[in-house]
Amino acid sequence: MSVELNHTIVHARDNRESAQFFADLLGLEITAEWGPFIAVGLSNGVTLDFATIPADHIAMQHYAFLVSEEEFDAAYARISECGIEHYADPHRQQPGAINHNDGGRGVYFMDPAGHAMELITVPYGGWTS
Repeated sequence: MSVELNHTIVHARDNRESAQFFADLLGLEITAEWGPFIAVGLSNGVTLDFATIPADHIAMQHYAFLVSEEEFDAAYARISECGIEHYADPHRQQPGAINHNDGGRGVYFMDPAGHAMELITVPYGGWTS
């Protein structure tokens, strides 16, 4: 059997707020709710299972998502419309901009729980055949 990531738990101050933020931003659906988890499904079958925990127990994580050019355009439009602070770089030195690395585009922003989110249209290093 090959090894595949099935799900990961994303800590949040409010699991519904964070799951809905993510789903709305990327045009995704909340796929399941059980126990303390609200899941958002990705196209490759992986789910992000948002769980509410005390804010002082949340350690910032980085989540990077490879999206199509069309998905990037739609998400970036929502980022702009909602006034979400965003950056061209992970160190947040280039506010209000996107990057053009490896022949694609990328943007960084924070989610409601303080996790660093990244959208890219081309994997780092570029596409390999």
